[in-house]
Amino acid sequence: MTPEQREAFERDGYIMLKGVLNPDEVAHYSAAIDRAYDREKAAGNLGIDGSLHKLSAVTNCHELAGLINHPKTFPFVWEMIGWNIHIYHSHFDVHPPIRVQKPPRFEWHQDGGRQNRELETDPRPRVSVKVAYWLSDVSEPGRGNLKVVPGSHLTNWIQGPPNRNMEWPDPEGAIEVTAEPGDAIFFDRRIWHARSNNYSDFTRKVVFLGYLPRWIHIRDEVADLPNQPWWNDLDDVQKQLLGAFGNGDGDHQWGHYPKDVPLYNWLAERDLFNPDNPPLKA
Repeated sequence: MTPEQREAFERDGYIMLKGVLNPDEVAHYSAAIDRAYDREKAAGNLGIDGSLHKLSAVTNCHELAGLINHPKTFPFVWEMIGWNIHIYHSHFDVHPPIRVQKPPRFEWHQDGGRQNRELETDPRPRVSVKVAYWLSDVSEPGRGNLKVVPGSHLTNWIQGPPNRNMEWPDPEGAIEVTAEPGDAIFFDRRIWHARSNNYSDFTRKVVFLGYLPRWIHIRDEVADLPNQPWWNDLDDVQKQLLGAFGNGDGDHQWGHYPKDVPLYNWLAERDLFNPDNPPLKA
């Protein structure tokens, strides 16, 4: 990372990396996603608009493994957050052209889920960074481009509508980042961003890989706990606190479904939530 790139990243919350994938790589990864898309289509897993948002990118499309430490992007990751890191969140997206106007929905957000409710500083810490690899042509706006507000990674809150399903303008200063196939966008998870609707004749294809420190992970040895003879003597809260409750699904561990989390229910049943306690904001 050059001093100029670091300065731009710290100032804007993102930088564009041009041409990190050569045409053969673009063709290879694009074809892999096409095959994965066809599998998901056959399984009935597409959205009603034919779109696909598939989590666990490499797990569900192992041909993408070459992107996880690509030599033209990976140095930016470890220069920003160090060597003791892992991928904690990834997905690949396919969005075919939209032929009818979509109803309004305010999709602006910061990555990190409950991190943004439970980390108390202002601004919140960076924690993680993300790389987006573009496999389709988003060189013009309106093709499913990444929309960002430059510099907003240092802002914990932006003005939004009282209801996400109502007409509302983009935040002040918002832009659509344009990219050619093979370009990558390296960005701070805190930057406020959204996706433009794809009203073009191109199918949007992109891979996102998110990285954070490996210490944001349970340290105790817990993998074999459910096989121990005393495991079923524990209550559900105890199992949660030992790190082995639930089905292993990442959304469950991120707290997206509070009423499926034992301690949430234990507190709710006893009316023990403090109104100022961030986890109450389910």
